[in-house]
Formats: sequence, structure tokens, C-alpha cells
Amino acid sequence: MFKAMRKGFGLTFKTMFKPVVTTEYPEVKRPPQPRFHGRHVLNRHPDGLEKCVGCELCAWACPADAIYVEGADNQPDAWFSPAERYGAVYQINYLRCILCGLCIEACPTRALTMTSAYELSADSREALIYTKDQLLAPLPQGAKDTPHSAAEIAARNLDYYQGPWAQYPLAHFRGLQGTAEELPQHDPAVAPRGTVSEPVHGEG
Repeated sequence: MFKAMRKGFGLTFKTMFKPVVTTEYPEVKRPPQPRFHGRHVLNRHPDGLEKCVGCELCAWACPADAIYVEGADNQPDAWFSPAERYGAVYQINYLRCILCGLCIEACPTRALTMTSAYELSADSREALIYTKDQLLAPLPQGAKDTPHSAAEIAARNLDYYQGPWAQYPLAHFRGLQGTAEELPQHDPAVAPRGTVSEPVHGEG
């Protein structure tokens, strides 16, 4: 019995002088790891237009059915994204979200990424359903908020958003019935200008 007590107290005595491993949260907040999956954010282009095109692929990829998206067409004098459509309604239910990151892998425009924000709590269920206004990234410096006019869109080089494919009208692709070899080919040597620079969690 004395031997067991000596062993137990000896372990306690040795750990008394080791650094504390706990954090006095919420007074002290430990920074998360660089690849931590936290709250989502809907990114913008440098001119303020939204990157989300309302394709709903993130909602289809979500295993917890936590994302709800409604796409809508951009109007001639009200453009929210440089594409034909935009995400008119965007919601993420953090009561269901498991922060797996599959939604950002499915996003074709890198509109949806994940931040390191991990404090997701509220006093009601409704408060944990984040809407588009809560998820949309702040405006870049000098950018204009959406919607943009048709004149502003026409004044820009569409190559900035869509690369060499911009020279072909959308109707051309809708009516094209040929093989893949007959489609206009994208030159991989010509990279679209204005590509995003922010890291996406999950990419090596």
C-alpha cells in the first residue's frame, strides 16, 4: 500500500512543475491549426462581384444536408456575379454541419471556403442558420457592392473571369452537339487573370 501511494504521489509531484496544458477559455483563446475547418465564407472577386454562381453543387455534396441554395439569373442591369446565374439564397445550418469540407471541394469557382472561426453557438436554433448576408465576405478595398450594372460588366475584360472561353457566346455551347474534340479548346498556357490567392483548406 505504501509503495502504491509513493508511486501515485511521485507522479503528482513531477507534474506539478510541468507547463500547464489547459487553456482558460474563453479568457484565453488558443489559435487553431492552419488547416482547421471552421465557419464558411462566400468569397468575392476583387471588384466586389460574388464568386458564387448558384450551381448548388455544394448542397448536393453535403452529407449532412446542411446547405440550402437557390440560384437565380442575373438581370441585364443587376449583376451579382460575372456568370449567367448567382446564388440568390444561400443558407448553412450549423446545427447539421459537421465541418467536413466536402462542400468546398465541390465548389467549381472557389466561392466557398472555410475560415478558422470555431465559435458557433447561439441562444436559438434560428440563429445557427447562417444566411447569405452573414456568410458573404467583406467588400475588398475600393470595390463596389452588388449588384453591378450591365455597363460596368461590359467595361471589364471578361477574360478576367472566364479565360479564353469568354469569346464564345453561351448559346454556342447550348446548341453544340459535336464531340469533345469539336468543342473550342481552352489553352492551359493562358491562365485567367485575377485568380484567387487565398488558401483553400483541403488542398495540398
